Amino acid sequence: MVELDTETLRRYDSDYLWHPFTQMSEWEGAENIIITRGEGSYIIDSDGNRYLDGVAAIWTNVHGHCKKEINDAIKEQVDRLEHATLLGLSNDRAALLAKRLIDIAPSGLAKVFYSDNGSTAVEIGVKMAFQYQQQTGNKDKKKFIRFDNAYHGDTVGSMSVGGIAIYHEVYAPLLFPTIMAPSPYCYRCPLSPEGDCTKCGLLCLKELERLMEEHAHELAGLVIEPSVQGAGGMIVQPPGFVKGVRELCDRFDVLMIADEVAVGFGRTGAMFACGKEGVTPDIMAISKGISAGYLPLAATLTTRKVYDAFWGDYSALKTFFHGHTFTGNPIACAAALASLDLFEKERLLEQLPEKIDYIQDRLQRLMELPHVGDVRQEGMIGGIELVRDRHTREPYPWEERVGVRVIMEARKHGLFLRPLGNVIVVFPPLSISMDELAILMDGIEASIRSVTE
Repeated sequence: MVELDTETLRRYDSDYLWHPFTQMSEWEGAENIIITRGEGSYIIDSDGNRYLDGVAAIWTNVHGHCKKEINDAIKEQVDRLEHATLLGLSNDRAALLAKRLIDIAPSGLAKVFYSDNGSTAVEIGVKMAFQYQQQTGNKDKKKFIRFDNAYHGDTVGSMSVGGIAIYHEVYAPLLFPTIMAPSPYCYRCPLSPEGDCTKCGLLCLKELERLMEEHAHELAGLVIEPSVQGAGGMIVQPPGFVKGVRELCDRFDVLMIADEVAVGFGRTGAMFACGKEGVTPDIMAISKGISAGYLPLAATLTTRKVYDAFWGDYSALKTFFHGHTFTGNPIACAAALASLDLFEKERLLEQLPEKIDYIQDRLQRLMELPHVGDVRQEGMIGGIELVRDRHTREPYPWEERVGVRVIMEARKHGLFLRPLGNVIVVFPPLSISMDELAILMDGIEASIRSVTE
């Protein structure tokens, strides 16, 4: 393998790559970081600089970079089978992983449909819910409830059930119509200006109940990010909210689609967020942490009730006509299986409470800073909202890009972070050590102070 110098790599990047969520006029020609290696909680650039990965390779990394057990599983699988279609065939890794996923999923989920990323996993869930209603005699049930501030991906169907204007508004003419429900967000929340999260959640559930009563006859499903709205700013839902949504879906015969793409696989402190409230969705989309950040892989899990609606003679045309070329790829499934083995071998979930408590303590201490307006946390997920004036809750104008300035300052402290507007995201690999967590939180605090004070 030819090793190129940093200047050449940057030139190739600027000349030929188009980066996601990036204004390329600012990117091209800049001295951008080129990552060439990973080691544990760190990523290493072409000049040998090390950065603590504070966003877990965009919310995917579980066990650290270049984990030997996963590396070995992938190498072994490459020598056995690189790919085989699931159209007319199966493969051993896909079958074994499906069984393992059902074993750890919320009770009642029974079937696994593979795809390759979170957007497609959600879109599959939407299509399944729609077709389920059509094939169970509910021809008028064609619409979906989405939540304000939601993000479910960037394909047209997943955008249709999202609720963030900056990502979705320009594509509005392409999207199918939906019904939007309010989501709990107590900071600057018009429903509960006094900041009572429990009251806010109850008010949102009351409004959701009203919407369901009004539209039950035409509702096929509801799509929710359980526990935390990720891309919306790490917005944490109050305890009981997900369970309340489940109860309303049951009452009004609406399929509940849980998007656990970001919050699944230990991120909230439990294997899946729905499980923390004893909730089983009708359909659950998972990706990101499923392969520990190694390879594109996603799955949509369903109950037997949903699956049975597609069962019948071929002539009935109840088949779910959907698929992806790399569905159930054996190399990706091998990585996922090795990751699940590590959850058990290293008792990863049992190690999280100490880390969660530490993050909580450090986040609360940040509330002493004059330009930290709010901190939010659920498990190993944190969000730090920066504001111009905490007392009036006046936000920084987006044009000032305070969040971007903070994460660029953090690089001086050896951290790689990505903001959501003026929200600084805390989302490290689950395997991060306590010492590394201290480095992460110290660097974040120093960077916020430097930029805002």
